[in-house]
Amino acid sequence: MQGKRIVIVGSCNTDMVIKADRLPIPGETVLGGTFFMNPGGKGANQAVAAARMGGNVTLISKTGNDVFGKQSVMLYNTENIKTDYIFSDPKNPSGVALITVDSFGENCIVVASGANASLSPADIDTAAEAIVNAGIVLMQLEIPIDTVEYVAEMASSRGIKVILNPAPARALSDKLLKNVYILIPNKSEAEILSGIKVTDRQTAIQAADIISAKGVDIVIITLGSQGALIKQHHEVHFVEAVKVDAVDTTAAGDVFCGTVCVGLSEGKTVTEAVEMAAKASAITVTRMGAQSSIPHRSELSSLE
Repeated sequence: MQGKRIVIVGSCNTDMVIKADRLPIPGETVLGGTFFMNPGGKGANQAVAAARMGGNVTLISKTGNDVFGKQSVMLYNTENIKTDYIFSDPKNPSGVALITVDSFGENCIVVASGANASLSPADIDTAAEAIVNAGIVLMQLEIPIDTVEYVAEMASSRGIKVILNPAPARALSDKLLKNVYILIPNKSEAEILSGIKVTDRQTAIQAADIISAKGVDIVIITLGSQGALIKQHHEVHFVEAVKVDAVDTTAAGDVFCGTVCVGLSEGKTVTEAVEMAAKASAITVTRMGAQSSIPHRSELSSLE
C-alpha cells in the first residue's frame, strides 16, 4: 500500500567510481583500482530509495541533453518514479561525480554539477502541480539554494511537510529553516549549522537544541555507527544503528532520508520511520555503489 505522494526535488548525477586500497594524498597516483559507473546524485538516490521502499515518488530534477541524462530518466522510469518534471538543459551537461572508495568503505567525492546548477524557481513553477499535491517534499543542497528556499516556501505555506537533508554541508538562512519540518544532517552538517562539534550523543543533543531553536520542528542527526538522534519538540530519543560490516558508505545518508519519508507517508511515527531507515541504510553500506546498493523493502526483514 502506497502512502501520501513524496516529491523529491534535487540532483541527478552519473557517478564514476574507483575502488582502491586507499585514498590518494594530493599529488599522488594510486594504482590497482577497479572502475564502474553508476547513476547517482543525492536527489536521485533518495528518489530511488523511497521508490524501492514502496513510496509514491515524483522526482523534480534537471539533466543535460546528453546520454547520461537520457539513461538516468530511463532508469528512474524502471524504478516506478514519476519523471514528468525532470527537465532537460540545452546548454549544460548532466551532473557527474568522481568517487574514490578505500578498503575501509570511506569515500572521497568531487562533483561537477552541470545541469543541476540551473534548476531554477521558474522550473519549480512549471512543476508546481506536483508540489502542491504532495504529502511530503524532500530536498538536499546539490541544487541552487534559491530554488531550495523557493520550494520550501511554496510547500510549507500550504501545510506540506518539508524535509531537508542539508548536504553538502553549508550555512542555511533562518528563513529557510523556519519552513523545514524535519532536518536530517549528519555529524559534520550538524556542526556547521550549530557551531557544536558532534563527537558523541551529548554533543549531538547540544547541536540539535541549537538547530531546533531556529524554527525546525524535528531534528534527526545521523551518527553513523552510533545510530541517530531524534529531537522532537522537547523530547530526545536515540535509535541504535544496525551492526554490519561496511564496504562502501556511498548513498547511506540518501537511503536513510528516502526511507524516513516513506515511513512517514505511511503514517508511522518519526521513531518508527527512523528505525526503518536505520535498517535500510545498514544494508546499503554492505554493498558497493550508490543506486546499485539501495535495498528493496522486502530485504528489511532480513535484519529483524
